[in-house]
Amino acid sequence: MGAVMAVGIFAVFTGNGKGKTTAALGHVARALGHGKKVCVIQFIKGGWQTGEEQFYTSCPGVDFHVRGRGFTWKSEDLDKDIEVARKAWSFAQEIIKANQYDLLVLDELTYLAHYSMISEEEILRSIGERPPSLHIIVTGRYAGEKMIEQADLVTEMKEVKHPYKQGVKAQAGFDF
Repeated sequence: MGAVMAVGIFAVFTGNGKGKTTAALGHVARALGHGKKVCVIQFIKGGWQTGEEQFYTSCPGVDFHVRGRGFTWKSEDLDKDIEVARKAWSFAQEIIKANQYDLLVLDELTYLAHYSMISEEEILRSIGERPPSLHIIVTGRYAGEKMIEQADLVTEMKEVKHPYKQGVKAQAGFDF
């Protein structure tokens, strides 16, 4: 039997429930376990260091980039957020074209399209032009219909119950 040709999967983890980034980072661990090269770009997270960032920046085989300024919907300077988002997207496009990775995680990218910082068409064009073996995972709420249609795998996280609604704040080691 001959070698199996890798076919890059485009996956989207969306919905209003927790676990989208966590699911994507589980794929990072899986890829690293198989000796694959991985890049993670976070578009919104910023302002605090997460456990995932602390762990994965110490792992060989993964390049972890936090490119956001925090939660955009709480911003006091939306113009600055848009500028930062566009720079992060340009960086992601360079990563896609460079063909140096087996898996690329574009964490919270859906928000850039949802808040009209980058058009969904531009995002999908770049993902569609990726090298044939590059797996891409996009996370975030509000994945658009076109993104869902173009993706090979779509998982929607649904919130059923959340401790925040009982007044429990996010906790290090569990939530970030």
